[in-house]
This record gives sequence, C-alpha cells and structure tokens, in this order.
Amino acid sequence: MGRIFAFFLLLAGILAAFYFYKGSDFSFTSPIPKVFGASSTQLTNNWFPKKSTFNFRADSPLNLSANSAILVNFDTGEIVYAKNIQSRAPIASLTKIMTALVALSSSKDDAVFEVSQKAATVGEDSMGLSAGEKLAVDELLYGLMLPSGNDAAVTIAEGVSGSEDAFVSKMNEKARLLGMSDTRFINASGLDEDGRNPYSTAYDLAVLSHYAMQNFEKFRQVVSTEHYAIDATDTHKAFDLYNETNLLTTYPGVKGIKPGFTWEAGLCLATYAENKGVKLLGVILGSDNRRGEMKELLDYGFAKYGIKVSHPALDL
Repeated sequence: MGRIFAFFLLLAGILAAFYFYKGSDFSFTSPIPKVFGASSTQLTNNWFPKKSTFNFRADSPLNLSANSAILVNFDTGEIVYAKNIQSRAPIASLTKIMTALVALSSSKDDAVFEVSQKAATVGEDSMGLSAGEKLAVDELLYGLMLPSGNDAAVTIAEGVSGSEDAFVSKMNEKARLLGMSDTRFINASGLDEDGRNPYSTAYDLAVLSHYAMQNFEKFRQVVSTEHYAIDATDTHKAFDLYNETNLLTTYPGVKGIKPGFTWEAGLCLATYAENKGVKLLGVILGSDNRRGEMKELLDYGFAKYGIKVSHPALDL
C-alpha cells in the first residue's frame, strides 16, 4: 500500500511540474518572457517588444541577409519588423552595451580605474590603453563605446568587480533581472573564446538597448557622440576617439547605439533613430551588409508611420 501511495504521489508531482512548466513558457504574444529563477515582480524592467498590428512578414519588401533582425517602436514596444528574433546567436561587441550598463549601475561617475597588463594586451579593437595608466570610468565609457575598445572593457570589468569573471557574473545577473532569458555572456568585450558559447537574440538585445537608452543619460550621451578627445594628464596619455556606429552621421535621426563584428558572429548592429516624433530601435545580427540593411529597415519602419526620410549621403 505504501508503495502504491508513493507512486501516485510521485506521479502527481510530475504532472504538477509539467503543468507549471507549460504554463510559464514564453509566448510571442506575451510582452513578458519566461525568466528562469525570477518571478515577474523581481524584474527591474517592464518594457518588452510585443506582437504588432503590422503584417510585417507578408507585406514587407525587405529581403535581409541578416540571420535575425528586429525593429520595434521605442515608446510602445510594438514590433514593426521581425526575423528569427528569438534565435540564439553570438553578438560580438554588442556585448559592450551590457558592459556599459553594469558600469553605470555599479560605479561612481568619478571612479578611477588602473589599466592592467591583461587589459592592455587583450587585443583587436582598442582605445589604445597602456598598462599602468589610470582613467576615470567616464573616459573609459567613451573608449568602450566609440572605438569599441576591448582594453576599455576589461579595465572597466576589473575596476568595477576586481576581476573580469566577477564582472561577467554581474552582467548575467543583470540580464536575468531585465528578462533577457535567451542571453549568456562570457566576457566583457564580446570577443570569441574557444570552447565557450556566448549568445543572445535580437529580441533580448532590443530589451537591453531600450533599457540602457531609457534609463541612463550618460549612456545616451556617449553613444550619440561622433568624436571625443581626452587630454593627457599625469596618469594617462591623450586619446582621440571616433564613433564607429554605422549611420550615425549619414542617416537623419540616428543617435547611436553600437556595431559589432567577430568571425563567429558576423556583422551586427543595434541602432536607435527618431524622426517626427517616432522613435525606432533596430537590431541586426549576422548580416552581410549591416549598414545598408539597417538603412532599409529604418526606411521601412518610418514609412509604416507615414514618414519618408531623405538621406542623400547614403544614396550616392
């Protein structure tokens, strides 16, 4: 009798767990995704892309090479265009959006960080830091987001948390709290690492980009800056930084955010633009031509709201 009772008790538990799992799955029509380990009341974010009234796949003239893409109304969250928006993929330097967000959330404006040998020699895109230099976190944010400095990313990570690994834990925790349930970071820079599998989705990156743009004036200021000069001091040399964000100076209304590239991720781009009161946020992952395809995506999105954007510099 005891064994029979135990069997039915176990069966009831399995059925209850299955019911709970099925009931909590993310639905495309739901504005709030499934977040493992956190109830919705624990989230620090309440903005999520949601199902659109636009028939964006049937009537779209777009034929993007990008593996995934999303265009969303920044204010309402309404999705204007979507392609594989929940497909997990590497995101290259779009990782640095989260790096900047954690830095802004965790450090004081006047914090000063010293450049380690590891940071100075991390390689690839760089703002030109040397080991032993000391810079304010404000200056490092420009080096992080304008030339996409991997040296700035590691310096920030070590300065905020003592080590890059500890900082990455904060990045992943922040992702969880924002509701980014299909995202995993492995470093602060977005560089590929053998045997490791970082990923995110166009959907999650829209959530992240919106949160950063909506809540941090300093973030908006940095990503919209075309050129930033840092004078030499007794703790560091001079730096002359230029923003590599595609379309920032050629597409009217674009105000950031960030490009990215690795061989694994391909060409990636997150972009914010506003024209005639309409604000759009776009993310493209794994594109053959991120600049041209983001132009097409923005043109398509603004046209949906009856807005034609002239961009002669792009039409040459």
